Amino acid sequence: MKNWKRALAMLSASVMVAGMLAGCGSSSTTPAASGSTSGSASGSAAGSDVGEPVNLVFSITAVPTDAHGAAQKVFKEKLEEISGGNMTVECYDSGTLYGQDTETDALKNGDVDMIYSSASWLTDGSPWVSMFTAGYIFQSYDHMTKVLNGDIGKEVFQKIADEQGILPLGAYYLGTRQISLSEDRAITTPDDLKGVNLRMPNSDAWVFLGKAMGANPTAIAFNDLYLALQTGTVDGQDNPLPTVKSAKFYEVQKSISLTNHLVDSVWPTINLKKWNSLTATQQGWVMEAVAAARQSCDDQNLKTESEVQDFLKAQGIKIYQADVKAFADHVLNVYLNDPISDSWDKDLLTQIQGMA
Repeated sequence: MKNWKRALAMLSASVMVAGMLAGCGSSSTTPAASGSTSGSASGSAAGSDVGEPVNLVFSITAVPTDAHGAAQKVFKEKLEEISGGNMTVECYDSGTLYGQDTETDALKNGDVDMIYSSASWLTDGSPWVSMFTAGYIFQSYDHMTKVLNGDIGKEVFQKIADEQGILPLGAYYLGTRQISLSEDRAITTPDDLKGVNLRMPNSDAWVFLGKAMGANPTAIAFNDLYLALQTGTVDGQDNPLPTVKSAKFYEVQKSISLTNHLVDSVWPTINLKKWNSLTATQQGWVMEAVAAARQSCDDQNLKTESEVQDFLKAQGIKIYQADVKAFADHVLNVYLNDPISDSWDKDLLTQIQGMA
């Protein structure tokens, strides 16, 4: 492990119309399991420094029907419950407050307190994070969550906080990304993606992944993707199958190829100054709410992935199995032979691969 890893051994454990707040204020969603009990949190807080009341502004681009969109409301409800109202959460979804291209800067500037981020949106300030954007870095959900929600994740998240002033608090499972096209066409190997205009999110890290897959990547914001597919601006896109369902991309798509190229996650991320302004008790409440929301999100996406192929087939979508090993060998070779990997901690990469 390089020097930065040793230096990271400890983790520090508005606006819009009022109508935008209704979605978070009225939800009755509860997590399947939180990993701890609200009674124990409240009891421990009784004799500790609770601190002054705090309101968190939480802005996301996800739609409420996405599992991580629903998890935003689980986070709000859990935090307000266990804090006894000491902490409240003001929620915005669907990019109504900030879009995908502007929310990271808004978080850094303190214009919002929390967003969903991910490795691909953090490479500008921390180039080494591109290691976590590489295709096939994780082999499964269990592999991903063991790494990012374990000791390695704590060190990675604290290093991001030190460099960028924003602190990821965990990793929620978004799903495993697949290739879907607006024509009925099987994608078996990277050669099959030559000439395909594949939508990717608008960041250099995402665009590089599209190129490494063999496609011609086109950067388009998520909120504009349905129209881009409908009008033929792009030939296809990559997203987890639960997102294909929730965003109704199946209405403008004809085929899906199961490439399994990225076990994807979103990271609830807080402005570091805001985090440091919280008492230890309040930080503990936030982490308990994050854990409850993660459980809700992960369980829902795992369940949906187990069922969604039947739904998509019923909508007329053809589903093909790609040669995953051919893709994995090609994609990782592209990354490791490009300057993008110069900043990677190769020892850490070996450690992560050994945890698969």
